[in-house]
Amino acid sequence: MRKKALKKIPRFESEDAEREFWSAHDSSEYVNWQTAGEVRLVNLKPTTRTISIRLPETMLEDLKVLANKQDVPYQSLLKTYVAERIAKELKPRKAGGTA
Repeated sequence: MRKKALKKIPRFESEDAEREFWSAHDSSEYVNWQTAGEVRLVNLKPTTRTISIRLPETMLEDLKVLANKQDVPYQSLLKTYVAERIAKELKPRKAGGTA
């Protein structure tokens, strides 16, 4: 069986341009997935989005006190709390009842 020549991946001016390109093109025309290796992107930062959240003032003040005790910004502490709870909720339950 004869190998098909791969197309050259174009240079992209932005992440949006690259995203648009790949949504309309088959990557197998550009990459030989049979010889591709696994890559770990350890320094990749996840895309973030700013949101607004309304909290009772007392809850926000308590959060700030806790954050101050740990010497971290309160927004970071809140993200930690949310991440911990999400991980707990998504953790598979043990068979037979309580986790």
